[in-house]
Amino acid sequence: MNLISQRKTTPIIRKSTTQRVNFAVVGDSHVGYANSLSIFRNLLPKAVASGNKKFVIFGGDNKHGSVGAAAETDYKAFKDTVGRNLGPKKIPYKASIGNWEDNTRVLFKKYLGAFYGQMNFPGTKGRVKYVWLDNAPGKFSYDSISLLKTLDPKYYYIIDCHWPLKVSGITVDPSHVLSQQETNNFFKAIPHNVRDNVLGIFTHHAHTFYENLNNIYPGFTKTKFYVCGCSGAYKCKCNSAGCGRGYYDATLTLDNNQVRLSVKAVPS
Repeated sequence: MNLISQRKTTPIIRKSTTQRVNFAVVGDSHVGYANSLSIFRNLLPKAVASGNKKFVIFGGDNKHGSVGAAAETDYKAFKDTVGRNLGPKKIPYKASIGNWEDNTRVLFKKYLGAFYGQMNFPGTKGRVKYVWLDNAPGKFSYDSISLLKTLDPKYYYIIDCHWPLKVSGITVDPSHVLSQQETNNFFKAIPHNVRDNVLGIFTHHAHTFYENLNNIYPGFTKTKFYVCGCSGAYKCKCNSAGCGRGYYDATLTLDNNQVRLSVKAVPS
């Protein structure tokens, strides 16, 4: 008897290499304006309630136009709200600086950290980098443009800044969009060999949901572009009935050497 033929072969089960990293994008909470704090306190728990979120992006104008002691109160209220909702879930976050925060930079830094920078995108084991930039006054800081010039083609990137870029076909209120020159400065700073690795650019400021998923600028054929700015008292304007306030649910799908971004607007 052939003992080898009697052995049962164990099937090889190959482990899936696909990984999904869920995150939320929240813009323009405007704490300190009208009933923004109440709206933000209601919206943020919804944004992190589902999908095992690994990260939250806050896109600027986190507080409104207060200065001095009132500004400190508003920054603290924003940070306390974030801490109550994200802290127990151990969800990291980063906030960009907005135009209403431009004149309170010392307090912004005290409560929300650096105005620009780069970090590993949580949950991606360093394959994706998160870059946040300072264009609070309607133009990019020198340091922000310099940072873009150092991006490395070994990684994929998600980028956030407050003012929307003037991308191809944008329909956002022109008074809430960067000039063509500033837009050119941004895109031209990104090295040619990195441009296919810029997965998505999130912007805010205009109180709307807007997306452009194709050829947003010459040489950026794979980059998706978004605007999201209505997590406070300013309602979002969009084509959907009753759009109101809301945020983005987003997912990075890492599959072998490929990374994909999918984004869905969530009216609240």
